[in-house]
Amino acid sequence: MIAPRNILRHEFIGLDVLVVEAANPLHRGISGRIIDETRNTLVIRTSCGDRRIPKPFTRFRFSLGDGLLVEVDGSALVMAPEKRITQHTKKRGP
Repeated sequence: MIAPRNILRHEFIGLDVLVVEAANPLHRGISGRIIDETRNTLVIRTSCGDRRIPKPFTRFRFSLGDGLLVEVDGSALVMAPEKRITQHTKKRGP
C-alpha cells in the first residue's frame, strides 16, 4: 500500500499531484493527474492540457487518497521509474 514512508517505491502514474515549488515560476500551482513519467519529468494531465514538468528543482505534493498528502523533492525522483522503484526496495545493510 502506498504511504508517505514508501512513496519512492511506487508508481506515480494515476496519482493526483500539485507542483508546490519550481525553478520555473510558470510551473508553480500546476495540478492534475500524472499520466506518464520519464527519467527527468512527470507528465501531468491538467484541465488545460498535458504539461511536462521537470523533476529537478521542483517540489511535488502527491495525494495518496483519504486526504493524505505527501511532499517530495523532485531531485529524489530523478532516475528511470523502473530503477527508482527497484532501487528503493533493496534491503539496507544489517
